[in-house]
Amino acid sequence: MKKFAIFLAIIIIIVVQITYVYINYQNNQKEIQKENIIYEDYFEKETNGLGIASIINKAMDSNYNNEIQKNNNGKYISNDTNSIEIDIKMLDNDTTYNMETIFNGQVELFATYYRDIKFKCTKLEYHNKTKRVKYMLFEQITK
Repeated sequence: MKKFAIFLAIIIIIVVQITYVYINYQNNQKEIQKENIIYEDYFEKETNGLGIASIINKAMDSNYNNEIQKNNNGKYISNDTNSIEIDIKMLDNDTTYNMETIFNGQVELFATYYRDIKFKCTKLEYHNKTKRVKYMLFEQITK
C-alpha cells in the first residue's frame, strides 16, 4: 500500500508540473500576441508622421524595458528574443533612418514636420525563437 501511495504522489507531482509548464507557455504566447498586435496594426497600412512617432516611442520603450544592449553609436543591438528595430525610408533624400536617429533628433519635431506625410509599413519580421516582432520598415509614400 505504501508503494502505491508513493507512486500516486509521484504521478500527481508530474501532472502538476506539466500543467504548470503548459499554463506558463499559454500565458507567454498570449503576451506575445498582445505585444505583436501593437506593431502588426501598422503592417501594409498608411500612417502619418504622428503614427511613426508613436510606434517609435513604443519600440524604444520596449527595448529599454527589456534591457536591450546598445552599441557605441547608441543603437539598440538586435537579439534573438525581444528586441525591435524600426527603419524609416525617406523619399526626400532616398535615405533610410533608424528609429534611434529620429528619437534622438526629437521625435516630437518629426511628428510635427511629417504630420501630413504618408508612410506605409512595407516589411515586418519576427524573431525565430519567440515569434515576437523583430523589425519594421516604413517607407514614405507622399512628399
